[in-house]
Amino acid sequence: MNWYTHVWKNYAVFSGRAGRAEYWHFYLWNTIISFVLAGVDVLLMLATGTGMGALSGLYMLAVLIPSLAVTTRRLHDTNRSGWWIWFSFVPLIGVITLLVFLAQESKPGAYGPSSEAARQAA
Repeated sequence: MNWYTHVWKNYAVFSGRAGRAEYWHFYLWNTIISFVLAGVDVLLMLATGTGMGALSGLYMLAVLIPSLAVTTRRLHDTNRSGWWIWFSFVPLIGVITLLVFLAQESKPGAYGPSSEAARQAA
């Protein structure tokens, strides 16, 4: 849960790096919270015909900027530009390629030392 709150503390920080643990823990908690809110929407009959309820929609809107920021920082940690996030709009191949990039180990480069190297030095 610490990684989840860490991403919220860096709400719109697109510079720097995010390690694999920070990125994947954020998305794990984000998914859990989304499912819980969707269940609450159904129980309270807040879900619309599209399947999205008021609580789920507000949460998705609130988490949009932090999600983009942590993904950009994660791409930086693999020594790639944050602009690679746009590749996810290419059907199937783009999403798979982006997932491979996000799962790779940290690499030193233009964005500074890797997050894993920085963590070991501390």
